[in-house]
Amino acid sequence: MERGWSLEELARHTGISRSTLSRLERGEISPTTALLSRLCLAYERTMSQLLAEVEAEPPQLVRGDQQAVWRDETSGFTRRSVSPPHPGLRGELVECVLGPDADISYDGSPVPGLEHHIWVLEGALEVSVDDSVHELRTGDCLRFRLWGPSRFRSCGRDPVRYVLMVVLP
Repeated sequence: MERGWSLEELARHTGISRSTLSRLERGEISPTTALLSRLCLAYERTMSQLLAEVEAEPPQLVRGDQQAVWRDETSGFTRRSVSPPHPGLRGELVECVLGPDADISYDGSPVPGLEHHIWVLEGALEVSVDDSVHELRTGDCLRFRLWGPSRFRSCGRDPVRYVLMVVLP
């Protein structure tokens, strides 16, 4: 990334050990959601932006079978980059699935004031943001700008599937 940090500096900025960062860089381990969240905060990028930097520039039309899918088996989280970051565009769409009882927390917004739209397609989702807890069911949509920490929790015995739209300020 363009910050030019050494491994030691990146470890200091993220709270991730040098050995873990080194193993990640060499492709020996897959990043968890928590690890990616810390990297996003340090580099001030959304998760999709960070993941897109290791991929080729996405085309204008993104076919379903060409959409990047990332899974975190540890947390039970899967994300499909339906409309990945693209030069000149501020928004992106991500299809997300949280397994039963999955719980993901983010320490802060990778980009202060990042606009979020969360539309639940199937299941139930609890979203905590700005000291408020919102319970979403199928068809519900929650909209907000993110300035601080957030939490996403699957409610019930079934996975929850939702669309996340983020728009850069």
